[in-house]
Amino acid sequence: MSGHRAGTSYVNELYRSSLALLTDLYQLTMAYGYWKAGVADRESVFHLHFRRHPFGGGHAIAAGLDQALDYLEHLRFDASDCAYLASLRGADGKPLFEQGFVDHLAALRFTGTVDAIPEGRLCFAHEPLVRVRAPILQASLVETPLLTMINFGTLIATKAARVVQAARGEPVLEFGLRRAQGIDGGLSASRAAWIGGVSATSNVLAGKLWDIPVKGTHAHSWVMFWGDEDRAFREYAAAMPANATFLVDTFDTLEGVERAIAVGRELRARGHDLLGVRLDSGDLAHLSIEARARLDAAGFTKTRITASNDLDEHLMSSLREQGARIDTWGVGTKLVTAYDQPALGGVYKIGAVRDPGSGDGWHYPIKLSEQPIKISTPGIQAVRRFRKDGMFTGDVIHDALAGAPSAPAPAWSIDDPTHGYAVDGDGEDVLVTVVQDGARTHAEGDLLAARDRAAADLAALSPRTRRFLNPQPYPIGLDPVLHERKRALVAQARAGGKVQ
Repeated sequence: MSGHRAGTSYVNELYRSSLALLTDLYQLTMAYGYWKAGVADRESVFHLHFRRHPFGGGHAIAAGLDQALDYLEHLRFDASDCAYLASLRGADGKPLFEQGFVDHLAALRFTGTVDAIPEGRLCFAHEPLVRVRAPILQASLVETPLLTMINFGTLIATKAARVVQAARGEPVLEFGLRRAQGIDGGLSASRAAWIGGVSATSNVLAGKLWDIPVKGTHAHSWVMFWGDEDRAFREYAAAMPANATFLVDTFDTLEGVERAIAVGRELRARGHDLLGVRLDSGDLAHLSIEARARLDAAGFTKTRITASNDLDEHLMSSLREQGARIDTWGVGTKLVTAYDQPALGGVYKIGAVRDPGSGDGWHYPIKLSEQPIKISTPGIQAVRRFRKDGMFTGDVIHDALAGAPSAPAPAWSIDDPTHGYAVDGDGEDVLVTVVQDGARTHAEGDLLAARDRAAADLAALSPRTRRFLNPQPYPIGLDPVLHERKRALVAQARAGGKVQ
């Protein structure tokens, strides 16, 4: 199984061919301003990052990049887009945009270079997940679509990885489509959850698009239609003899288990077996223990017990501690909606602008804030990740133009506003080039490969950082060059000087 159907551009296949207006109005008004000022082609660098790890954890799993690359590759303002923009009016009743600007957009194609953390790789607060180097009009224009795709994908992949960790090796089924935030919320969530490690999805369209295994049982309405469990289970077994898993809690859960056993014996007589029972309400720890005892006593030792009902990593961990006998976990609402943190909070900040006629000369804008976490990092950022004895030891954010740091001769130091660290081991670049001068260089995402990357990276991350409660912070920070540049520019800006 490839994990991705060749040639499937899901973003542009499911929606109309032009997604150019999938943006906030201020992206277009700024683009118009750059065009009016004659600086639309000034080269700039932006970084997409998040400031805090989601769910109170110590890491995240990158996802959503493939959709973002589909968007950039097919970015076009079609005739209907241009007609709509030409129809907008400002507060004075006049056209919001000049026709010359609309014509400029009609001819626009993305020509920039994009470096990004591949899907499935670990990522951490403050380091760039995506770096865009492009003319300022283009780089500014793509802010919102990149954020909406990367933010959500990364959030759900991270949640899925946490749920899979709580399952301790047992399969997790993603059951969230009916509770997802709309059509694309459901599809994007299924895709990201697969990267994060779930074993299957109930979302059949996601299965078609990306070769994700699809799983499911039946609903309570099936039992309610027939009026009694004996009839309902027998009819389902007749229809699906090789795939008989029964939802047993429509009336009385343990009586439902007994009826499932009875139909299971009939299945065996016909050369099949009872694959499983599903618990969807009540005291899941107690009911799973009792169900396991009854199934084993009846000789159905291989029949699996699936549990659902608003599960997340915290409830799953509690059920494990209570001795629950659950073999498969069906997780829906709290996974696909990231129930306890519905947004990642990623941001997209400018880090560098090339001065006209200056060759390789750049200047570095900076944003100040009374909240230190919101002060931007000036420069063209890259990330070097270090590993020793198979385990990650830390990430260094460094100046991409200065070359990559190496270790251990000497170990590289990294700084943040409150700590200093030393990291050593073998280093690797985390960001890779995925678009070069407007041409996509990164093949369509293989989700199985992304899923494997996530599993491998998580295995190389300290269990102290992976724990749910009070995770040990992973060493990450600026190298001395970037740290000193940031310090100097902050001081200069606060003194009222022009930031260079």
